[in-house]
Amino acid sequence: MSSDWQCERHGAVLPLHVLPRVGPDVLSQAASSAKVPLWSPLPIIPGWTVTGLALAGDDRSGPRATALALSGPCPLGGPADLVLVAEEPGVGLGARYAGVDDVDPGDIVGGAPEAKVEAAGHPTPLWRCASAEDRVGFVGEALGLWLYAVLWPPAAELVLLEHVVLHDLRHEAHAGLDLPLGAPSTRLGAA
Repeated sequence: MSSDWQCERHGAVLPLHVLPRVGPDVLSQAASSAKVPLWSPLPIIPGWTVTGLALAGDDRSGPRATALALSGPCPLGGPADLVLVAEEPGVGLGARYAGVDDVDPGDIVGGAPEAKVEAAGHPTPLWRCASAEDRVGFVGEALGLWLYAVLWPPAAELVLLEHVVLHDLRHEAHAGLDLPLGAPSTRLGAA
């Protein structure tokens, strides 16, 4: 008998908890329990709002992957979504949101990075990773963990051309931060 969550394809996996609503208290509680960063752009990208939060982990070890969803205008018109994932190797949450079956991104460094963000005060290169046709995924490493940025539609990748500065909401300087909130995202429950 095992208390592990099981996936037919991947074996033992961490349970995924998609929170139905996000607010300051929910973000604060998630940040205090997470074992990995809870990345958020600060300042928030102009016109964008926080629209969801998902955590992968159990009560024994705490969240070992976090996903923050944001929504806003696509640079080429229409709506866009961004999911930022921080995870330990082997969790697979970022790959799930990218729309692929792999657990880790594999060998991603094959030339110059296609995007760059600043994470925890450090320039962080991101490389395009495998993703479903309706989105584009980028992955890199920040604080020794995977950092994914998955955007819908693919044209929304232009958002990463801006100077995007990611901060870890676990840091005490961000306690009680009042982020702009939007309608709940449908992206976190879908693969």
